[in-house]
Order: sequence, then structure tokens, then C-alpha cells
Amino acid sequence: MIELAGQFEEASKRYAAANGITRNDDWFILKLQEELGELTQIWMKLTDRGRKRGLNESELREALADETADLLGHILLFAGRNGVDLAPAIARKWRFEPGS
Repeated sequence: MIELAGQFEEASKRYAAANGITRNDDWFILKLQEELGELTQIWMKLTDRGRKRGLNESELREALADETADLLGHILLFAGRNGVDLAPAIARKWRFEPGS
């Protein structure tokens, strides 16, 4: 997870630099919210509660995967920015057994 978080961090830095974006504390939480909104939009289309805009099921499934990946990336970015060590938090919150 640490390696993946580092890859997201580097990609995010490049994106911000290329687009003149300042990644401050607010940006990390707001971007996370934006990505959740985009995932929700795709879900609404996929479940026939939103306009599909000509997208077929395969394209919607791919968009669902892409937006889920974006959300995961921004969760890892938010956690990193705020010093959250996700591995022990996940184990504690989800009550994972040691060594599982």
C-alpha cells in the first residue's frame, strides 16, 4: 500500500504542476469529495438512474473502474497528507485478525 500511495503522490504532484494547482489541505478533502461525486454519477448511469449519454454497459463498467481507482487514489493522498497510517487503522476498524 505504501508503494501505491507513493505512485499516486507522484502522479498527483505532476498533475498539479502541469495545471497550476496548489495542493493545500482543503484541496485534498475537496478533491476526494469531487471523485466520490464522479463515481456516484457513473453509478447512477449504470443503474438506470442517470442519462447514459450514449455510453454502453461496457463503457460504463470501465468508467466505474476508473472512477473507483480515482477515489482510492485520493483516499491514499488524503491519508498521506494527514499522516494517517491506513494499515493499522484498517485492521483496527475492520477487526482483521493478526496475520490474516
